[in-house]
Amino acid sequence: MSAYLDKITDFIERLDMETANVLENCSVAKVFKKGDFLLRQGDVCKKSYLVESGIVRKYYLHDGKEITTELIFAGDIAVAFDSYCLQAPGREFIQAVTDVTVAVTDYAVFQKAKQQYPKLTALDLLMTEYYAMWLENRLFQFQTMDATQRYRLLIQKDPHVIQNVPLTYIASYLGISLETLSRVRAKM
Repeated sequence: MSAYLDKITDFIERLDMETANVLENCSVAKVFKKGDFLLRQGDVCKKSYLVESGIVRKYYLHDGKEITTELIFAGDIAVAFDSYCLQAPGREFIQAVTDVTVAVTDYAVFQKAKQQYPKLTALDLLMTEYYAMWLENRLFQFQTMDATQRYRLLIQKDPHVIQNVPLTYIASYLGISLETLSRVRAKM
């Protein structure tokens, strides 16, 4: 997956000056405080958020319980994908777990820029492919790894998660109970 991120970075670095400027002008910096919502369930996701610092989570409610689907770190994009693509009300919340700084890109502005600058459409496709690969990898982990293996993988990839993310969110993200997470952590 890191090789694909390198491919995206290389693509951006090789954009012509005019396209690079348009891409840069599509986004504005914004700071959210811990606990702030970037998106609420039922709202249309009209923006994407490139996390520059901090941690964001995506979750939905099921039978009154919060189910964390993603933990998003610096360098990743937070977006309710189906709501964003369809411009329809979404089922997810996007919330700042810590104070975060993000580059906010407006959907309509980016769509208009893609019409005028075809390389931005290619970039959008690269980023969509990356998300599809990430999602496929996450499904693979749920199908082939036990709770301990998923926890180890998470702390190997993002060791700071333990200091910054409540254990209830981590357990939900891993698809396990808080009690199971406690047992997994005790064995390590």
